[in-house]
Amino acid sequence: MPRPKTKSELISAAESNYTKLFSLISEMTDTELSTPFDFSNDEKKKELHWGRDKNLRDVLAHLFEWHQLLLQWVNTNIKGGNVPFLPAPYNWKTYGKMNMEFWSKHQTTELETIKKLLDKSHNDVMKLLEPFDDDELFTKGKYSWVGGTSLASYFISNTSSHYDWAIKKLKAHKKKVSG
Repeated sequence: MPRPKTKSELISAAESNYTKLFSLISEMTDTELSTPFDFSNDEKKKELHWGRDKNLRDVLAHLFEWHQLLLQWVNTNIKGGNVPFLPAPYNWKTYGKMNMEFWSKHQTTELETIKKLLDKSHNDVMKLLEPFDDDELFTKGKYSWVGGTSLASYFISNTSSHYDWAIKKLKAHKKKVSG
């Protein structure tokens, strides 16, 4: 799917990938759900997240927490705040540590609970998107707090692209477990 260039394409991509993600989840067997993720023998999967996430809950919690970042960031800045996307003390070089904190935070969260939280946060993100038009979303530098990119890039990264990341991870796990 090409990167969205309009609000309608952004909404379509986000909703489509969210639906694909939960369709894939609904097809997972009990064995796939109960077998811990383990990509340690795959030389192509060396990024930290391949070792971090051990199950479906971990993946969904990650998506949920990044939704929270987006929601807080946009809502604060639209009201006149001036906060960066990543909360202190994190930056784009250290956000892996923040992801580990998200992971730790949800180790006792039940899978059904995180599914509900993610569904609500996805809907909240889609509602947050509603009042923005194409110009506000896709014009680079439209908002000083967005920096040199567009607001849409944050929505895309936290919805359709992130859902695609989760789908790829779940497919890799299913393939490994099912052969």
